[in-house]
Amino acid sequence: MLRFFRSTAPSALVPEMPADLHLSADVASVFPNRGQVNIPLADAREDDIAGRDAIERGRHLARQGLWTVLSQEMKAADEARTSAPDGMPIADLLAFGARADVVLAVEHALSDLKEVRDYDLLGGISELEDEMRENAGDPMIALVVALAHIDIAWAWRGTATEAKLPPLHQSRCAAHFDRAAAILPACREAAPDSPLVAAADCALLAGQRKTRVRVAEKYERLITLDPHNQRHMRAMGTHLLPRWFGSYEELEVQALRNAARTHDIWGAGGYTWAQFDAIVLDDEACARLDVEYFLQGLRDILRHRPDQEMVNMLAAYCAITIKKGQGQNAQADAVRAQIHEAANWLILDHLTELHPLVWAHAANGFNNAVRINSTERFAARGHRDALRAIGNLFSEELRKGMDVTFTPSGPRLSSH
Repeated sequence: MLRFFRSTAPSALVPEMPADLHLSADVASVFPNRGQVNIPLADAREDDIAGRDAIERGRHLARQGLWTVLSQEMKAADEARTSAPDGMPIADLLAFGARADVVLAVEHALSDLKEVRDYDLLGGISELEDEMRENAGDPMIALVVALAHIDIAWAWRGTATEAKLPPLHQSRCAAHFDRAAAILPACREAAPDSPLVAAADCALLAGQRKTRVRVAEKYERLITLDPHNQRHMRAMGTHLLPRWFGSYEELEVQALRNAARTHDIWGAGGYTWAQFDAIVLDDEACARLDVEYFLQGLRDILRHRPDQEMVNMLAAYCAITIKKGQGQNAQADAVRAQIHEAANWLILDHLTELHPLVWAHAANGFNNAVRINSTERFAARGHRDALRAIGNLFSEELRKGMDVTFTPSGPRLSSH
């Protein structure tokens, strides 16, 4: 297993190969005839701390029954549009923590092979409903309850195909989506300018398989309320795929419209964000992509957001995520190849430090639902993936025994 270390120097030394090596501070003695990559390594725990703290804060306030305080903190974070480094809104993370115990209890009950008791499935959500009634008129608390119903609906839905889903699971899934749909209108009325409420309204789409649902309009409202958060645009693109509520034509049109609406903030990046996840999930969407405009969007995103968290995310996406699913569609593969090449200039021109967790998430398509049992092991995997990408870019120099050192002004080559 890979171990992380920090030297007293500004950069950590890591060997080019092999990927499963135990690292130590004395790597020169391990590979005396090979070059090394010197790059500052962001602390994986610090990378993740804002999100984890917000979740634990929400969990703590709910466990202590401090629902008024929770509501106030959610409202303040929502109004300020504050987010964790990965773009997750802090208000959303607080809400997740507040309902986590209830949702996890249902997930555990449904995963147990023993007989499932109704109390295990309904006890927690009933208590949340009681809190909502005691705090009638509070949109933040009602929103926590609605989101809990959506999460529980997904727990009943599971990963089985709709055709193979047992009738009980189908009915319970639908019932929880319906209950969330009944709660949300009051939230919208009480907090019409809340991105958190608008995002929940979009999350509810998964339970509303209506042929004429106005998906683009719902997301347009959400993006207008919180245009700096790319996650909303990415979710819109996914929901506009034919497998959900849209079509390839509508995806392209809305991606272009999104770029126009958010041009002052993202340049052409609005197009890139709308296509970002969709083209990973769907070969045909990838094949139809305006790849030149997509790549221009990558450059515009970095022009507006040049921080290293964003650089690592885009580089990891181009180096790793975009390659998923290749080999099924020749035209899509040609598009993927052009996007994959962008990892080269992203690394060469913009990368100055490594964020292991970002690279680890790239292998999962940046799927937030992935369960992480050990942050250190998960980050180690991302660390290895990033080093492979850098190693491939400088393979010839490293084989010759040259060192690659990443500096604020770019990579620097040197001999031993």
